[in-house]
Amino acid sequence: MKKLLAASIFGILILFLAACGGGSDDASGSEDGSNGDSGSESESASESEGESGGDSRLAEIQESGTVTIGFANEEPYGYQEDRELKGAAVDIAEAVFAELGVDNIESQLSDFGQLIPGLNAGKFDVITAGMAINEDRCQNVDFGEPEMTYGEGLIVQKGNPKDLHSYADIAEKDATVSIMSGATEIEFVQQEGVSEDQIQEAGDIPATFSAVESGRADATTGTEMTIKMALESAGNDQLEFVEDFEQPDIEGIPSYGAAAFHPDNDELREAYNEELQKLIDDGTVAELLEQNGFSAEGNAPPEDLTTEQICNGEAW
Repeated sequence: MKKLLAASIFGILILFLAACGGGSDDASGSEDGSNGDSGSESESASESEGESGGDSRLAEIQESGTVTIGFANEEPYGYQEDRELKGAAVDIAEAVFAELGVDNIESQLSDFGQLIPGLNAGKFDVITAGMAINEDRCQNVDFGEPEMTYGEGLIVQKGNPKDLHSYADIAEKDATVSIMSGATEIEFVQQEGVSEDQIQEAGDIPATFSAVESGRADATTGTEMTIKMALESAGNDQLEFVEDFEQPDIEGIPSYGAAAFHPDNDELREAYNEELQKLIDDGTVAELLEQNGFSAEGNAPPEDLTTEQICNGEAW
């Protein structure tokens, strides 16, 4: 009886050890690939998370309900008045982000020339300054689709003593011109023959006005709406807007303004573009342009023009 009981216990023990041994083989990774598949799924999940990591800013903005925008205090695109952010580009951006469920706008004032560096340094989520899309800038930021179009303007001392009516006149008459740092007009005047030693860079529009009024410069230039409205707001009777200014026939004019995004934030830019198009289609963008002194017909970009075409130089 004792022998039978011992044999039974020994048999049970053998079966138990065999069962434990089988479990150990599975856990260490059997040749059937089941454990390898599990590892692949884990790696795929990690890769997926890594791929979407650069696009997480949209979700963060929507979750917080707050977006940070950079502007350069340039009327009528984006400017501050009585501590309130205003302007056509700002209004369009606010309308777009409202459609994305983001209602709180945190604004960051910056010199125009520091907007792109600030965007790439992570200070802003988006630039809403009506910034002109051009090939050089397209190498550093990703623009949204065009929101507006505009030409150039010229301001001189009262009476236009040097008789300047074009960029070519500035070049031919050896005049000096004050231009806001980072503005496309620096390149425009050079394409019309203005030399580097004729150009003075300034931090903002008021500084360019001051240069002309004091005689340090003979003229200043900028986008037509910007300098015209800035002069009206300043009430400066020592300067005048050149009404018969001749628009240069060069690539980049007219300019097409758009919001700009960090190159890593594709998801944010694409979501912005999608809602922007809806607001263009329903007439909201045209209405916002008019409210800020633009013409819905004259300052709206062509319907079939894309940022990709502008960046590739196909718009002119």
